[in-house]
Amino acid sequence: MSEASEQRPALRVKTAEFVVAGFTFLLGAIVVFDSWRLGARWAADGPQTGYFPFYVGLLVCIGSTVNFIRALVIYKNKNGAFVEVGQLKLVLSVLVPSSIYVALVGFLGIYVPSIVYIAFFMIWLGRYAWWKAALVSVGTNVFFYVVFEIWFQVPLPKGPVESLLGLG
Repeated sequence: MSEASEQRPALRVKTAEFVVAGFTFLLGAIVVFDSWRLGARWAADGPQTGYFPFYVGLLVCIGSTVNFIRALVIYKNKNGAFVEVGQLKLVLSVLVPSSIYVALVGFLGIYVPSIVYIAFFMIWLGRYAWWKAALVSVGTNVFFYVVFEIWFQVPLPKGPVESLLGLG
C-alpha cells in the first residue's frame, strides 16, 4: 500500500463522536433499565437497590445525548481525521491478537494461551528467532506458575493441557 493511502482517514472526528456517544448512551440505558427493574424508587425504609445506579445511568444518558448533539454541529473544518489507516492498522495489530488471547484463556487456561501470545509477538513484531521466542514464552510462564501457584498458592485458570500434565 502506498504511503498516501496509509495517511488517509480511517475514521473522522464526527463519526468517532457519534459512535462513542451512542455506545455510552446504550450502556447508560442498560443501567437505567436494569435499575428500574430492581427498584429505583424511595421506599419507606430508604432507597431501593437500583435507586442510585438509576440516576448514575440517567446522567450517563444525558451526557451522551449532549455529546451526540455537539457532534451534530461539528463543522467541516473541525472534522479532521480521528485516526489514519496506518495508525488503525498498528492498533488492530495488537488489539486483535490480544482479544483472541483473552477469549482463549476461558477455554484453555492462562498458561497455554500466554505461551502462544508471547511467542507470537516476539516472532511477528519483534522478529526474534523461533527458539528464542519459545524459550522466553515457556520460561516466563514457568516463572509465573512457580510464583503464583506454588509460592503464593493463588490458583490461576487452567485448561486441558495442565490437566494432562497433572498440574490442574
